[in-house]
Amino acid sequence: MTLSTLQVLVLAYHLISRLAYVFYVGYALRSQERTGLFTRRWGPEGGFRRFRRIAAFVMNNDGVSFAILCMVTWDSLTLPPLRSALIAVGAFLMVLGGLTKFWAAATLGERAYYWHNFFTTESAPLNTRGPYRFLKNPMYTVGYLPLYGLALFTMSLPGLLAAAFDQAAILAFYHGVEKPHFYRWAGGATRAQVGTPSDQRSDTTAG
Repeated sequence: MTLSTLQVLVLAYHLISRLAYVFYVGYALRSQERTGLFTRRWGPEGGFRRFRRIAAFVMNNDGVSFAILCMVTWDSLTLPPLRSALIAVGAFLMVLGGLTKFWAAATLGERAYYWHNFFTTESAPLNTRGPYRFLKNPMYTVGYLPLYGLALFTMSLPGLLAAAFDQAAILAFYHGVEKPHFYRWAGGATRAQVGTPSDQRSDTTAG
């Protein structure tokens, strides 16, 4: 497969967007946890609102850039005998993953979706509602199926590669930033008990 200049630029932009997402959110949350980057100046709620505005922008930019990548590289996955089957699988993955992610986000609530627990000192019990009854991390596992689904639906090989990169990046963020914080924030929960963030995102869209 040979990519055009436009396709290479769009792919590069998306990968940079994903890195901007995970590195900004990771840096901001770690700084908030360690030094109160946002709350020491604006207080818990004001600091959270400022963080959420920037986080929403980088997350939405990441999601839109992935969709554009799949559209620009449409039909770059050349497997004619499997085309219809792959498109059908892609549609199924988008529906399954999308519904799971929506269910998880609705269970957590809008504030938790943006890591509100980094802006409060209150602990909380483990979340065992909604999809968290069945999955330890629905946002970053099944919730990422729509990326693979869209790539298959558009038959985009760069889209499939980008989806794998995106999920690897968000899982690295989860293990490096989100999960260690939750061990501390969850209060009395032991490390063995903690598999699911409670009142915590464990997201995206894209990601």
